[in-house]
Amino acid sequence: MDIQQAKQQIKYTMQAYFAKDEFGGYALPPQRQRPIFLLGAPGIGKTAIVEQIAQELEVGFVSYSMTHHTRQSALGLPFIAQKEYGGKTYDVSEYTMSEIIAAVYDAIEQTGHREGILFLDEINCVSETLTPAMLQFLQYKVFGRHKVPEGWIVVTAGNPPEYNRTARDFDLATWDRLKRLDVEPDFQAWRDYALGHGVHPAVITYLDVEQDHFYHLETTPDGKEFVTARGWDDLSNAIRLYEAQDLPVDEVLIGQYVQAPQIAKRFAVYYDLFTKYRADYQVDRVLAGTAGPEVVERAQAAPFDERVSVVGLLSDALAGVLREAVLEEGAVEFAHPRLAAMRDKLEAAGAADATEEVRAQEAEVRRLLRTDRASGLLSEQKYRSYERAIDMLQQAQHLGAQTGSLTFDQVKEAFSKMLGGLESRVEQGEQALDRALAFAEQAFGEGQEMLLLITDLSANRYSMAFINAHGSERFFKHNSALLFGDRGADLAARIKQTALDEE
Repeated sequence: MDIQQAKQQIKYTMQAYFAKDEFGGYALPPQRQRPIFLLGAPGIGKTAIVEQIAQELEVGFVSYSMTHHTRQSALGLPFIAQKEYGGKTYDVSEYTMSEIIAAVYDAIEQTGHREGILFLDEINCVSETLTPAMLQFLQYKVFGRHKVPEGWIVVTAGNPPEYNRTARDFDLATWDRLKRLDVEPDFQAWRDYALGHGVHPAVITYLDVEQDHFYHLETTPDGKEFVTARGWDDLSNAIRLYEAQDLPVDEVLIGQYVQAPQIAKRFAVYYDLFTKYRADYQVDRVLAGTAGPEVVERAQAAPFDERVSVVGLLSDALAGVLREAVLEEGAVEFAHPRLAAMRDKLEAAGAADATEEVRAQEAEVRRLLRTDRASGLLSEQKYRSYERAIDMLQQAQHLGAQTGSLTFDQVKEAFSKMLGGLESRVEQGEQALDRALAFAEQAFGEGQEMLLLITDLSANRYSMAFINAHGSERFFKHNSALLFGDRGADLAARIKQTALDEE
């Protein structure tokens, strides 16, 4: 299965494991809850999806790489305790709490999440001294004398032996106690993820053309060459940072992430072409409605690989605009009920001064920010909502300081500014979406490029959230007109066959 299918299977498992019986206990006792084992090649996103699941289900998350642990840190340190048996006192060996188990208890104390995921990566690469304890843990969820707390589900991951010479295969008895998920690298699954997480359009469009370069492992006389999904993702982050500071993105940088020289060189050539297309087409002007007819004419006459790059530029720029609108909308939705509750509380108390309530609300939002950051559950939407709410409450306090007292009307004034910013973002998003699709209509008609743009918008969670909330006549027209099954297959085949012309 691909990584997204594995993600869904893990979510199903967690929902089943978290189910309660009529007495409030777990329907499946924790000792019968098999640990999940993700087995797959390195760098395909196993750790990332588990963290995403924790964020989406809003449960605790603790992660450890087992290759960094010794027997002592995982099992706990031995100490001598005295116990009485049959009226006689004996010295016995016991163990301190495992660092791993202690981290789970720390997470519970810090975040309040009594249910969560304990993720142990590279579980089949532990040292020989730790192996017996590790196998015991997988069977009984115990390190030393200490168990994983109830409500915390064990998810593990590892590489097959062919990818990692330190990896060990488990015996039949161990496999029979695990919920095993075999995960294979899959470009389309990663592409859907990439569109929703802001992966650089040069990376996405290059891999659209060179899908064989998405995951590559080869042993050469000079050593191992490899490219992974993690490498492309990290390269994307590096490119965005370098571009923002006007630093050179060249083969030297690319080779630090794409550790296959020929692929790194190939992508470097493509990136140069991509930046040329970005300068030539000025997609921001297309979204702003200020692009001249010559841009459409060039797109009409461009070869197919160039048009694919243009679609990538258009999709990325549009997704950025729609993302901002969706994040702002989420921030407003977070703040509104809190202000309503504040108003009701002030009215019930007959209080005119809202200072203490505003300060208390700001402190509560800051607490939520700290808690979610500490637990690893601070999603992009939550971060935006918390920061916007804090900024709004501080603006209200500033207004109160100017007048000598803080009224709820001043709080509403600060909220109105926040709402005005959202309305502006939504209007900008609606116009950008309409202009992007109008440009694609003029340049590509109902061709494969339009299909690619509609597919990209459909796969991007922010774009679809915006479209579902605010509509788009042009999008729905093209979405219904395009037959995704057959034409999507045609597009994939054509993209794969298209060769890049090195310049």
